[in-house]
Amino acid sequence: MKVMKFGGTSLSDADGIQRVAQIIMEEKGDVIICSAFSGITNDLINSGERAANGDQSYKKLYNNIVQRHQRTIERLSLDHDYELIIQIDEIHKELEKMLEGVFLIREFSRRTRDLVMSFGEKVSSRLLTSYLKANHKQAEFCDSYHLIYTDGVFGNARINPERSSKKIMEVLTSEDKSVKIVPGFTGRTENGVITTLGRGGSDLTATFIGSVLRAEEVQIWTDVYGFMSADPNKVKDAFSLDVLSYDEALELSYFGAKVLLPHSIRPAKEKGVPIVIKNTFDQTFKGTRVSKATVPLKDFAKGITSIDSVSLINIKGTGMIGVRGISARIFRTLAENDINAILISQASSEQSVCVAVQPDVTLTACNSLRKEFQLEMMTKRIDEIEVDTNLSIVAVVGDKMRNTPGVAGRIFNAFGEKGVNVVAIAQGASELNISIVISNEDEERALNSLHNAFFTKRRVLNLIVAGKGLIGTELIKQLKKTKKTFLEEKGVELRVISILDSKKMLVDPQGISLNDWKEQLIHSDLTSDTRKLLSMLNESNIINTVFIDCTASEKIADSYISLMQNRISLVAANKIANTKPMSMYEELKKTANQYKVHFLYETNAGAGLPIIDTIRNLKDTGDKIQKFEAILSGTISYLFNQLTESGKFSDIVKKARDLGYTEPDPRVDLSGIDFARKILLLVREFGIDMEFEDIRIEPLLSPYTSEDVSLQEFYQRLVGEDERYSQLVQKAKEKGCVIRWIGKYENGRASIKLEWVSNEHPFFTLNGTDNIIAIYTNRYTNPLVIKGAGAGAEVTAGGVMSDVFRIANAMNKRWDY
Repeated sequence: MKVMKFGGTSLSDADGIQRVAQIIMEEKGDVIICSAFSGITNDLINSGERAANGDQSYKKLYNNIVQRHQRTIERLSLDHDYELIIQIDEIHKELEKMLEGVFLIREFSRRTRDLVMSFGEKVSSRLLTSYLKANHKQAEFCDSYHLIYTDGVFGNARINPERSSKKIMEVLTSEDKSVKIVPGFTGRTENGVITTLGRGGSDLTATFIGSVLRAEEVQIWTDVYGFMSADPNKVKDAFSLDVLSYDEALELSYFGAKVLLPHSIRPAKEKGVPIVIKNTFDQTFKGTRVSKATVPLKDFAKGITSIDSVSLINIKGTGMIGVRGISARIFRTLAENDINAILISQASSEQSVCVAVQPDVTLTACNSLRKEFQLEMMTKRIDEIEVDTNLSIVAVVGDKMRNTPGVAGRIFNAFGEKGVNVVAIAQGASELNISIVISNEDEERALNSLHNAFFTKRRVLNLIVAGKGLIGTELIKQLKKTKKTFLEEKGVELRVISILDSKKMLVDPQGISLNDWKEQLIHSDLTSDTRKLLSMLNESNIINTVFIDCTASEKIADSYISLMQNRISLVAANKIANTKPMSMYEELKKTANQYKVHFLYETNAGAGLPIIDTIRNLKDTGDKIQKFEAILSGTISYLFNQLTESGKFSDIVKKARDLGYTEPDPRVDLSGIDFARKILLLVREFGIDMEFEDIRIEPLLSPYTSEDVSLQEFYQRLVGEDERYSQLVQKAKEKGCVIRWIGKYENGRASIKLEWVSNEHPFFTLNGTDNIIAIYTNRYTNPLVIKGAGAGAEVTAGGVMSDVFRIANAMNKRWDY
């Protein structure tokens, strides 16, 4: 025995009936439950309400309903079925009389409303029966009026199981091979008055009949892909679930999953009849099977759902501690006012209880509770009853959450990363569900962060690259080359979702092709704007994001705080932010810590050399700095490595420029400002307060040469420096030394100045653009020396990549938690 139910979207028109009939024949269905055509029930309700209001336009709605049915008959070529034509005509006439009566007496009672609503299923089920017969399939219309007996609660009637089961067995278990077509949603009282079963009534009809008949399964055919891991309208990565237990389905349904309502699941659960949710419009979809057994996903949670509008009533007071019966009085008061408590949470101290209710009953609930606890409030044993509005409930559901440690930790970790504040939390003794109350505005962010924490099949680190210069271009080149290997080895996809320069930006949450990104950027219509970028990312609920600054832009540096406040980690090759006033440096650190994001900038000093990381390790393990000496400019290192008795200082500067080792204007490098910023940063990394103005820079150029003149004039004046440097080199050589421009910190002072160093000094032998630092600490009385290439786009981009990989690895550990 197979019971099948088809919803209104499946039976929306002639095409729908043809499609449904084909499915019935292919699936070999035995009992078919029909909903009304999509939209018909609402039209019936609206026509009745208009009639009750004396609005003649109810007739237009009625005529639209009749015409829709008639068009379906014509398109299905059923106009030769005279018995059907007579039946449908009688139904329409009866409906017309009902609406005329409502119009005359100006009353649309709940009893009358149920009768009017029942006409939709009466027609759709008869049309399907006739069409099956016309296509040589034995079919029999079985009116639910003779099958489903209910109480007299109109609009939400409850089935009388004993009476209904007896009738179902009598009518639907005949030995003939005809398919039984049953209208869903409707029933009758013992006195023969028509009732409806409320929301999801046709699903309930199907599962109840299936449970009575002990069906092989009940198939619910609809327009969605079964139960999903989350609402696909809110979580773009949501996926269909193959298997759920009854309890998992009940929890997901209760907390907002609209595939099946809880009362529709219970009859099947009681008799152990499986329910399969299938898609009428995609028969290749195998469906979600709801049964006793569940198959766990890789993780222990099964689904995430939400109720997007609740109010939270908080009853608190020291007079509640240890007092028996408080909770019972709360529940009784709500029950007496027909108010459903969606969620209940009580503090372990017993001095507060919070109850979540629907917004439309909040006022009634508060007034009734204030009346119940009037005496306690007068004597100050209970404080004023407070209400929080504009809240949502998100729930994490899964059978395998039972006795599994770390579930709540993962939830709070996910919320912390996205800045979602928890208002209240509740977990039943079954441990099947953890429910969290949050702000409405945080709902989609919370759902996406939880889905990512529990269900993401492919771990994604979203990257934003700012700057398309030498470093930015090389970085994208390295990302393109390494992303496949990183995915295979680490299981993390490095996805570039935005690239921006000073004028334009590209944004694609699904990932930008790195093959033609320059061409895409040229033709982009988006103006470069980090605020607009943040807005777009928030709208797309992008998480696990890293902003990579490969610019020298102060404007970009000024956006760091805002980026971190939006839970975006930062990797900075740009050193401007870290070398602003000390207060800004401290604010950056504080913000990164507060919002639990990474802020890495290894390439701020020494390009790809692990200088900053080493300093942090020394500091974190309790070592104390005594002094350090450093050459942290590839340009300066190259100049003094090339400087010989026969080499001219001006020629070496020009050669360095031609090789790309200097800025287009070499005065930027020769001024020592960039070098000083690196020294400042390292001093700060050791935990020492210092401002840029505290660093004494001995100039490389005479005041005349460094004047603000044209670049051409500068090169002409630079020749005047050759003789001075020739003499310096000669004197140093006579002493067995070389000249170096060295940055130094010692005894609270920092400087950059020319020095002679002997062959015993670590800085005596340097090559090309080597950077070097010698660190003296309490542990390292002989210096800890770090040396290597300190300039060039490839080396710097490699250092940036290292920071990105460090963040990816840290996130990987969190994902595996």
